[in-house]
Amino acid sequence: MRNIVLIGMPGCGKSTVGVVLAKALGMDFVDSDLVIQSTMGATLAQLIEQHGDDGFRDIENRVNASIDVQNSIIATGGSVVYGAEAMAHLKAIGTVVYLRLTCENITERLGDLHARGVTIKPGWTLRDLYNERCPLYEQYADIVQDCDGLRLRDVVAELQKKLKGRERHTLIQSLRQAGNSAKTAVFAMKQ
Repeated sequence: MRNIVLIGMPGCGKSTVGVVLAKALGMDFVDSDLVIQSTMGATLAQLIEQHGDDGFRDIENRVNASIDVQNSIIATGGSVVYGAEAMAHLKAIGTVVYLRLTCENITERLGDLHARGVTIKPGWTLRDLYNERCPLYEQYADIVQDCDGLRLRDVVAELQKKLKGRERHTLIQSLRQAGNSAKTAVFAMKQ
């Protein structure tokens, strides 16, 4: 199975869902925030403090664009969608799943944004950040999973069904394309 890339707002459950989904599917788990910290030798909060929001996003884009894994669930940081190169790479190596929650539920789950390593423009509220990012999550998502009001096991069960359906659809498309190629080859041979 290809990689599965989880995107969404901070606090939506990417890491938690990712670990449980990886166990359920027999896949590995990668937290891209931890990859960034390991690569750079500093916490996300320290990186933001040292490099500013834009500098951090450049680091995040570069590191995420270099992730080279197979058969893994990859939980990304909430700001990954600002990195065009990273998102192109992640879409190329996996199925992108947006874990969607309302802003109200995100607010309930989050504590100190700075301590969590959340990049936010000066003077912005969490609502402003939510409104800016949600269209980007939607743009990049292959699958959207609503998480409001669902228990962890329900989110994982629904995702497993959606992923299986997507895998079946991809297989059917591949077979159709192979069939069309074979028909074209037979027709060309008859000419």
